[in-house]
Amino acid sequence: MKTLAKRRILLVEDEAFIAMELEDMLLDAGAEVVGPVADLPTALAAAEGEEIDAAILDIMLGREEVFPAATVLATRQVPFVFHSAHAEADKLRKRYPDAALYSKPVDTEALLSGLAELLA
Repeated sequence: MKTLAKRRILLVEDEAFIAMELEDMLLDAGAEVVGPVADLPTALAAAEGEEIDAAILDIMLGREEVFPAATVLATRQVPFVFHSAHAEADKLRKRYPDAALYSKPVDTEALLSGLAELLA
């Protein structure tokens, strides 16, 4: 498996169990996890101010969409992937053509591989 050793990955996920699972997955792959972040204001602050190599973004954070943080990351040229149970793939492709979408429940191997490819 490709490694994420020493890469700083922003994790934005508002469901605690999923956040813990993704955090464990990233740590096992050698990444340093920034977060997990569970709300849009904190996600925006992290997207704007943290030194990160990539991000995993849940689309719905409570009743808010993560898109303002995604736009900041895109402006900073920080690669990111979305993961969601409620995503409209066509809508995402139009707004963020370079971002992959992983549906919940996420295939962790596919997600790790996708992140490694973004960072290669």
